[in-house]
Amino acid sequence: MGFETKNFNGLKDGREEILRRSTSPLGELMGKRDLYAGGLMVLLGLGIALKGTSYRAGSLMHMGPGFLPTALGVLLVLLGIAIAGTALTPSASGTVEDQRILPEHPQWWAWFCILMSPVLFIVFGRYFGMIPGTFACVFIAALGDKTATWRGTFILASVVTAFGVGLFSYFLQVPMPILTWWGAQ
Repeated sequence: MGFETKNFNGLKDGREEILRRSTSPLGELMGKRDLYAGGLMVLLGLGIALKGTSYRAGSLMHMGPGFLPTALGVLLVLLGIAIAGTALTPSASGTVEDQRILPEHPQWWAWFCILMSPVLFIVFGRYFGMIPGTFACVFIAALGDKTATWRGTFILASVVTAFGVGLFSYFLQVPMPILTWWGAQ
């Protein structure tokens, strides 16, 4: 890819500038998305582990409320280090991979649907109960798929709702109303 330069008069003079990627090892490392993903997991794991230490940890026989968050935070840190470590290894094929953080054509609609589905579960679950909340959550999340059909999305949401209500309401006895109107108990 080349660009023609213009002289002071604004006329093209035929010279081309070629843009090259950085060849320094640090520049190549900073361009790898595995480094960013691993770093994010390390930061999240450190935050969880540090917050977990503010609670009583207990022992393996009598775990306190801080045991599980601390243990999972440490595991997340180790996993983040492993993921960031893959950025240090060269690619298997020896070719330069596309390492952009965002894809060339991001699917904003899919991201919006997936992020809005838990919000709808909270709203619909609070005001209308478990059945509408679960159905809305799964239905909206499934709409983010480009290949989804209305019929398939409806069937998926219905099956997951039936399974979820059976599991959480009847088997696990989660204290959430199955159906309610505007939060009335």
